[in-house]
Order: sequence, then structure tokens, then C-alpha cells
Amino acid sequence: MEQNQFLALTDANVYADNPEPRCPCLLLLDVSASMEGEPIKQLAHGVDVYRDSLFSDELARKRVEVAIMTFGGTVDLKHPFVTVDALSALHFRAQGGTPMARAVVEGLKYLETQKGIYRANGIAYYRPWVFLITDGGPNDPETGLWGEAVRQVREGEQRKAFSFFSVGVEGANFEKLTELSVRQPLKLQRLEFQTLFTWLSASQQAVSRSRPGEAVPLLSPAGWAEV
Repeated sequence: MEQNQFLALTDANVYADNPEPRCPCLLLLDVSASMEGEPIKQLAHGVDVYRDSLFSDELARKRVEVAIMTFGGTVDLKHPFVTVDALSALHFRAQGGTPMARAVVEGLKYLETQKGIYRANGIAYYRPWVFLITDGGPNDPETGLWGEAVRQVREGEQRKAFSFFSVGVEGANFEKLTELSVRQPLKLQRLEFQTLFTWLSASQQAVSRSRPGEAVPLLSPAGWAEV
């Protein structure tokens, strides 16, 4: 991806008008050909539920910022970091292979860019969340890229630069997801995307009501996931 595709909304007025600390969440979403049909339809609906649920919480609406990056044939920044009131509805189209390693590497690069924007504008921020959802495994053509993705995730977790979560839809390569994530990957029950994103919204609403750096226990994923 071209470097200019990683530019976030940097208008200083955004931060002048809303100086609240930010809780950034980067969604890495698999839109490869195997997601065609009901899976991608339910994924898109889940993202809509997530946006609407966050919007209904007055504080989360000011503090949670979401960016969406998809991987299916190519890796694409579908939406830069914005508060949910500026998060527009998105259409996902299933196509191509699963360049998961590239998505992770490019996503973490973009996240670091966003954190720099916060610092430049004097905005405090919570530990970012990176949330990956896939129904497959990495098939990037670049040699060694998967190892680089694994290294970056594990080093970033160790430095507490972000919290990385992985969710596998039926058919996902859980062996690879276990390699990638420090946390145990979660298996999505059926196509419970709506319940998943409701959980994600509730969890981030809880975080947004805390102070940056304060530990907030995660809600149980019971109802949408199994370990």
C-alpha cells in the first residue's frame, strides 16, 4: 500500500473541538473470497451494530476512535481513525486470497502513525486495541512476512504498545492464529458477528469511562465465542 493511504484525519480542529483522551481500535477484517455470502453480510451488519452501539454512549462517542482495514486479495484502509459519529457505513466485497501477514504489518504501522498524531496534538490515549477477524490463514506471497508479523505483535504486546485480539470464523487456521497472538484466539460461534461487536462496544465503553493506563477487566465473551 502507498504511504499516503495511511494518512489519518489530522485536522487540528478535530482535537481542539474534542480534547478528550482517545481509545483507538483498529479492526483488521478478512474479506477474502471464502467470506462470500452470509459471512460477509453478517460481518458488515456487525460493524454497523458496533458503530451504533458506541454512538449511543455519550462518552464513548467522544473517546473511542475506530479505523477499519480489510484484507482480501489486497490490503486496504477502508476508513481512517475517526470517532464513531464520523464513521460511515461501509460495503464489503469478498474477493481474493488472505494476505493476513501484510494486513497485520501495515495495520501496526498505521497505528503507530496515529499514535504520533495524538502526541503531536497533546491528546492522551488508552492502550490501543487491534482486533483481527478471519476465516482462513495467511497466504501472503512474500517470504518471511508472517514471521515479521508474529514478531511485531509479540514485541508490541510486550511493550504494551497495543492489545491484540484474534477471532476465527469457521474454517480459520487456529494454529496460525495461536502463533500470532499472545492471547488465546477465540472461535466465533456460528456467525454471531452481531453479538461479537456488541461485546466489543460494551468493552470499549467500559474502557472509555476509565482513566488512561487504568486496568479494566474484559467482559466475558460468552454468547459469541469459544476458546
